Amino acid sequence: MSNIEDIRKFYARLMAANAASPDPRLGEVFAEVPREAFLGPGPWTIIAGNGKVTTPSADPAHLYQNVLVVLDADKGINNGEPFLHAMWIGKLAPKPGEAVSHIGAGTGYYTALLARLVSPDGTVTAFELDGRLADLARKNLEAYGNATAVHGDAVTAPLPPSDIIYVNAGVVAPPAGWLEALRPGGRMIFPWRPAERVPLAVMVTRTEKGFACDPFMRSWFIPCFGASVAELAAKIPTRDEATRSRSIWLTSDKTPDRTATAIFSDVWFSSKGLDAAPRSRLRK
Repeated sequence: MSNIEDIRKFYARLMAANAASPDPRLGEVFAEVPREAFLGPGPWTIIAGNGKVTTPSADPAHLYQNVLVVLDADKGINNGEPFLHAMWIGKLAPKPGEAVSHIGAGTGYYTALLARLVSPDGTVTAFELDGRLADLARKNLEAYGNATAVHGDAVTAPLPPSDIIYVNAGVVAPPAGWLEALRPGGRMIFPWRPAERVPLAVMVTRTEKGFACDPFMRSWFIPCFGASVAELAAKIPTRDEATRSRSIWLTSDKTPDRTATAIFSDVWFSSKGLDAAPRSRLRK
Protein backbone atom coordinates (compact mmCIF):
# COMPACT_ATOMS: atom_id res chain seq x y z
CA MET A 1 0.00 0.00 0.00
CA SER A 2 1.33 3.43 -0.93
CA ASN A 3 2.08 6.18 1.60
CA ILE A 4 -1.02 8.24 0.96
CA GLU A 5 0.18 11.23 3.00
CA ASP A 6 3.31 11.62 0.87
CA ILE A 7 1.27 11.18 -2.32
CA ARG A 8 -1.27 13.76 -1.19
CA LYS A 9 1.48 16.25 -0.32
CA PHE A 10 3.12 15.84 -3.73
CA TYR A 11 -0.26 16.24 -5.44
CA ALA A 12 -0.77 19.45 -3.45
CA ARG A 13 2.62 20.77 -4.57
CA LEU A 14 1.66 20.11 -8.19
CA MET A 15 -1.65 21.94 -7.76
CA ALA A 16 0.00 24.95 -6.11
CA ALA A 17 2.70 25.13 -8.78
CA ASN A 18 0.13 24.97 -11.58
CA ALA A 19 -2.01 27.65 -9.95
CA ALA A 20 1.01 29.94 -9.44
CA SER A 21 -0.82 31.48 -6.50
CA PRO A 22 1.13 33.53 -3.95
CA ASP A 23 -1.11 32.12 -1.20
CA PRO A 24 0.68 29.18 0.47
CA ARG A 25 -2.62 28.01 1.92
CA LEU A 26 -3.74 26.79 -1.51
CA GLY A 27 -1.26 23.94 -1.47
CA GLU A 28 -2.01 23.26 2.17
CA VAL A 29 -5.73 22.71 1.60
CA PHE A 30 -5.11 20.40 -1.37
CA ALA A 31 -2.93 18.32 0.98
CA GLU A 32 -5.46 18.38 3.82
CA VAL A 33 -8.74 17.59 2.03
CA PRO A 34 -8.94 13.88 1.07
CA ARG A 35 -10.28 13.63 -2.47
CA GLU A 36 -11.33 9.99 -2.01
CA ALA A 37 -13.79 11.04 0.72
CA PHE A 38 -15.92 12.75 -1.95
CA LEU A 39 -15.88 10.10 -4.68
CA GLY A 40 -17.44 7.04 -3.11
CA PRO A 41 -15.80 3.63 -2.83
CA GLY A 42 -13.26 2.56 -5.45
CA PRO A 43 -12.28 1.37 -7.92
CA TRP A 44 -13.09 4.58 -9.77
CA THR A 45 -13.70 5.40 -13.42
CA ILE A 46 -11.27 7.94 -14.88
CA ILE A 47 -11.92 9.92 -18.07
CA ALA A 48 -9.00 9.69 -20.49
CA GLY A 49 -9.59 11.79 -23.62
CA ASN A 50 -12.68 10.32 -25.25
CA GLY A 51 -12.33 7.05 -23.36
CA LYS A 52 -12.58 5.78 -19.82
CA VAL A 53 -10.23 3.75 -17.63
CA THR A 54 -11.05 1.98 -14.38
CA THR A 55 -8.45 2.19 -11.62
CA PRO A 56 -6.85 -1.23 -10.92
CA SER A 57 -7.81 -1.06 -7.24
CA ALA A 58 -9.48 1.07 -4.58
CA ASP A 59 -6.13 2.54 -3.55
CA PRO A 60 -6.79 6.32 -3.26
CA ALA A 61 -3.32 6.96 -4.67
CA HIS A 62 -4.90 6.63 -8.12
CA LEU A 63 -6.91 9.82 -7.47
CA TYR A 64 -3.97 12.11 -6.75
CA GLN A 65 -3.24 13.01 -10.34
CA ASN A 66 -4.70 15.57 -12.73
CA VAL A 67 -7.56 13.25 -13.67
CA LEU A 68 -11.31 13.57 -14.16
CA VAL A 69 -13.25 11.09 -12.02
CA VAL A 70 -16.75 10.06 -13.11
CA LEU A 71 -19.60 10.92 -10.74
CA ASP A 72 -22.54 10.18 -13.04
CA ALA A 73 -21.66 8.62 -16.40
CA ASP A 74 -25.19 8.93 -17.81
CA LYS A 75 -25.33 12.67 -17.18
CA GLY A 76 -21.70 13.35 -18.06
CA ILE A 77 -20.93 14.68 -14.58
CA ASN A 78 -17.41 14.30 -13.24
CA ASN A 79 -15.36 15.59 -10.34
CA GLY A 80 -13.44 18.03 -12.49
CA GLU A 81 -9.82 18.53 -13.45
CA PRO A 82 -7.75 19.42 -10.37
CA PHE A 83 -5.26 21.59 -12.31
CA LEU A 84 -8.09 23.74 -13.67
CA HIS A 85 -9.79 24.12 -10.30
CA ALA A 86 -6.51 24.93 -8.56
CA MET A 87 -5.90 27.66 -11.14
CA TRP A 88 -9.42 29.07 -10.82
CA ILE A 89 -9.43 29.02 -7.04
CA GLY A 90 -5.99 30.64 -7.01
CA LYS A 91 -7.25 33.36 -9.36
CA LEU A 92 -10.23 34.05 -7.08
CA ALA A 93 -7.88 34.31 -4.07
CA PRO A 94 -10.38 33.38 -1.31
CA LYS A 95 -9.68 35.08 2.01
CA PRO A 96 -10.65 34.14 5.57
CA GLY A 97 -14.07 35.54 6.42
CA GLU A 98 -15.42 35.71 2.87
CA ALA A 99 -18.79 34.32 1.79
CA VAL A 100 -18.76 31.93 -1.18
CA SER A 101 -21.56 30.61 -3.38
CA HIS A 102 -20.55 27.46 -5.25
CA ILE A 103 -22.84 26.64 -8.18
CA GLY A 104 -22.68 23.08 -9.51
CA ALA A 105 -20.97 21.62 -6.45
CA GLY A 106 -21.25 17.94 -7.38
CA THR A 107 -20.29 15.87 -4.33
CA GLY A 108 -18.51 18.75 -2.64
CA TYR A 109 -14.77 18.23 -3.10
CA TYR A 110 -13.99 21.70 -4.39
CA THR A 111 -16.57 23.12 -1.97
CA ALA A 112 -14.49 21.68 0.87
CA LEU A 113 -11.33 23.31 -0.47
CA LEU A 114 -13.10 26.67 -0.64
CA ALA A 115 -14.46 26.16 2.88
CA ARG A 116 -10.96 25.63 4.22
CA LEU A 117 -9.67 28.76 2.47
CA VAL A 118 -12.36 31.07 3.91
CA SER A 119 -12.13 29.60 7.43
CA PRO A 120 -12.48 30.37 10.24
CA ASP A 121 -15.19 32.98 9.81
CA GLY A 122 -16.17 32.57 6.15
CA THR A 123 -18.96 30.43 4.74
CA VAL A 124 -19.66 28.44 1.60
CA THR A 125 -23.15 27.75 0.25
CA ALA A 126 -23.00 24.94 -2.31
CA PHE A 127 -25.82 24.59 -4.83
CA GLU A 128 -26.38 21.28 -6.63
CA LEU A 129 -29.37 20.63 -8.88
CA ASP A 130 -29.00 16.83 -8.97
CA GLY A 131 -30.72 15.43 -5.90
CA ARG A 132 -28.49 12.38 -5.49
CA LEU A 133 -25.30 14.42 -5.75
CA ALA A 134 -26.68 17.08 -3.40
CA ASP A 135 -27.38 14.40 -0.78
CA LEU A 136 -23.85 13.07 -1.14
CA ALA A 137 -22.42 16.58 -0.87
CA ARG A 138 -24.42 17.20 2.28
CA LYS A 139 -22.99 14.07 3.90
CA ASN A 140 -19.47 14.68 2.61
CA LEU A 141 -19.43 18.24 3.96
CA GLU A 142 -20.57 17.36 7.47
CA ALA A 143 -16.95 17.58 8.60
CA TYR A 144 -16.76 21.17 7.30
CA GLY A 145 -18.85 23.25 9.66
CA ASN A 146 -18.79 26.39 7.50
CA ALA A 147 -20.09 24.68 4.32
CA THR A 148 -23.75 24.05 3.52
CA ALA A 149 -25.01 21.96 0.60
CA VAL A 150 -28.32 23.01 -0.94
CA HIS A 151 -30.40 20.91 -3.32
CA GLY A 152 -31.71 23.69 -5.48
CA ASP A 153 -31.61 25.67 -8.70
CA ALA A 154 -29.14 28.52 -8.39
CA VAL A 155 -30.44 30.04 -11.63
CA THR A 156 -33.91 30.75 -10.24
CA ALA A 157 -33.24 30.84 -6.48
CA PRO A 158 -31.67 34.00 -5.02
CA LEU A 159 -28.02 33.69 -4.08
CA PRO A 160 -26.84 34.96 -0.70
CA PRO A 161 -24.66 38.08 -0.77
CA SER A 162 -21.30 36.74 -1.93
CA ASP A 163 -17.67 37.77 -2.02
CA ILE A 164 -17.02 34.86 -4.40
CA ILE A 165 -19.31 33.04 -6.83
CA TYR A 166 -17.73 29.87 -8.21
CA VAL A 167 -19.66 28.43 -11.14
CA ASN A 168 -19.02 24.90 -12.41
CA ALA A 169 -21.62 24.67 -15.20
CA GLY A 170 -21.64 26.42 -18.58
CA VAL A 171 -23.97 29.39 -19.13
CA VAL A 172 -24.80 31.50 -22.17
CA ALA A 173 -24.62 34.48 -19.80
CA PRO A 174 -24.57 34.89 -16.03
CA PRO A 175 -28.08 35.55 -14.68
CA ALA A 176 -28.55 39.12 -13.45
CA GLY A 177 -29.13 37.76 -9.95
CA TRP A 178 -25.59 36.38 -9.80
CA LEU A 179 -24.10 39.77 -10.61
CA GLU A 180 -26.39 41.49 -8.12
CA ALA A 181 -25.35 39.01 -5.41
CA LEU A 182 -21.70 40.04 -5.69
CA ARG A 183 -20.58 42.32 -2.90
CA PRO A 184 -18.30 45.29 -3.66
CA GLY A 185 -14.93 43.81 -4.53
CA GLY A 186 -16.58 40.43 -5.14
CA ARG A 187 -15.30 38.02 -7.77
CA MET A 188 -17.06 35.47 -9.93
CA ILE A 189 -15.61 32.83 -12.23
CA PHE A 190 -17.95 31.10 -14.66
CA PRO A 191 -17.71 29.00 -17.84
CA TRP A 192 -19.12 31.22 -20.59
CA ARG A 193 -20.57 29.28 -23.46
CA PRO A 194 -22.77 31.60 -25.54
CA ALA A 195 -22.29 29.21 -28.47
CA GLU A 196 -20.77 25.79 -29.11
CA ARG A 197 -17.76 27.46 -30.72
CA VAL A 198 -17.14 29.84 -27.81
CA PRO A 199 -16.15 28.02 -24.60
CA LEU A 200 -14.39 30.51 -22.32
CA ALA A 201 -13.68 30.93 -18.63
CA VAL A 202 -14.50 34.44 -17.46
CA MET A 203 -13.52 36.29 -14.30
CA VAL A 204 -15.83 39.10 -13.18
CA THR A 205 -14.91 41.62 -10.49
CA ARG A 206 -17.40 44.07 -9.02
CA THR A 207 -15.80 47.51 -8.72
CA GLU A 208 -17.12 50.98 -7.89
CA LYS A 209 -17.54 51.59 -11.62
CA GLY A 210 -19.26 48.34 -12.55
CA PHE A 211 -18.46 44.75 -13.40
CA ALA A 212 -15.02 44.23 -14.92
CA CYS A 213 -14.75 41.21 -17.21
CA ASP A 214 -11.69 39.10 -18.03
CA PRO A 215 -12.05 36.12 -20.43
CA PHE A 216 -8.81 34.39 -19.45
CA MET A 217 -8.78 30.87 -20.92
CA ARG A 218 -10.68 28.30 -22.94
CA SER A 219 -12.87 26.06 -20.83
CA TRP A 220 -15.71 23.60 -21.25
CA PHE A 221 -18.21 22.46 -18.60
CA ILE A 222 -21.51 20.64 -18.89
CA PRO A 223 -24.42 23.04 -19.51
CA CYS A 224 -26.11 24.78 -16.58
CA PHE A 225 -29.79 23.79 -16.55
CA GLY A 226 -31.95 26.85 -17.14
CA ALA A 227 -29.10 29.10 -18.31
CA SER A 228 -27.52 27.30 -21.23
CA VAL A 229 -29.83 28.29 -24.11
CA ALA A 230 -29.90 31.82 -25.49
CA GLU A 231 -33.16 33.54 -26.34
CA LEU A 232 -33.85 34.12 -30.02
CA ALA A 233 -33.26 37.88 -29.77
CA ALA A 234 -29.82 37.51 -28.22
CA LYS A 235 -26.70 38.82 -29.91
CA ILE A 236 -24.33 35.83 -29.88
CA PRO A 237 -20.65 36.77 -30.04
CA THR A 238 -18.02 35.32 -32.29
CA ARG A 239 -15.00 33.90 -30.51
CA ASP A 240 -13.06 37.10 -31.22
CA GLU A 241 -15.86 39.31 -29.89
CA ALA A 242 -16.17 37.17 -26.76
CA THR A 243 -12.45 37.37 -26.00
CA ARG A 244 -12.53 41.17 -26.41
CA SER A 245 -15.20 41.59 -23.70
CA ARG A 246 -13.97 43.79 -20.85
CA SER A 247 -17.09 44.66 -18.87
CA ILE A 248 -20.57 43.31 -18.16
CA TRP A 249 -23.66 45.45 -17.65
CA LEU A 250 -27.19 44.88 -16.43
CA THR A 251 -29.52 45.98 -19.23
CA SER A 252 -31.71 47.59 -16.57
CA ASP A 253 -28.79 49.85 -15.64
CA LYS A 254 -27.36 50.65 -19.06
CA THR A 255 -28.69 50.20 -22.58
CA PRO A 256 -26.43 48.19 -24.90
CA ASP A 257 -24.38 50.42 -27.17
CA ARG A 258 -22.04 50.03 -30.14
CA THR A 259 -19.36 48.47 -27.91
CA ALA A 260 -21.59 45.46 -27.20
CA THR A 261 -19.90 42.15 -27.94
CA ALA A 262 -22.88 40.08 -26.72
CA ILE A 263 -26.42 41.00 -25.68
CA PHE A 264 -28.91 38.93 -23.69
CA SER A 265 -32.20 39.81 -22.04
CA ASP A 266 -30.80 40.85 -18.65
CA VAL A 267 -27.09 41.42 -19.24
CA TRP A 268 -24.73 42.45 -22.00
CA PHE A 269 -20.99 42.38 -22.57
CA SER A 270 -18.92 45.33 -23.76
CA SER A 271 -15.48 45.64 -25.32
CA LYS A 272 -14.99 48.87 -23.36
CA GLY A 273 -13.15 48.64 -20.06
CA LEU A 274 -14.53 50.32 -16.97
CA ASP A 275 -11.85 53.00 -16.89
CA ALA A 276 -13.45 54.55 -19.93
CA ALA A 277 -17.06 53.71 -19.08
CA PRO A 278 -19.62 55.81 -17.22
CA ARG A 279 -20.50 54.80 -13.67
CA SER A 280 -23.26 52.23 -13.35
CA ARG A 281 -26.13 52.33 -10.89
CA LEU A 282 -24.97 49.25 -8.98
CA ARG A 283 -27.67 47.64 -6.89
CA LYS A 284 -26.93 47.00 -3.26
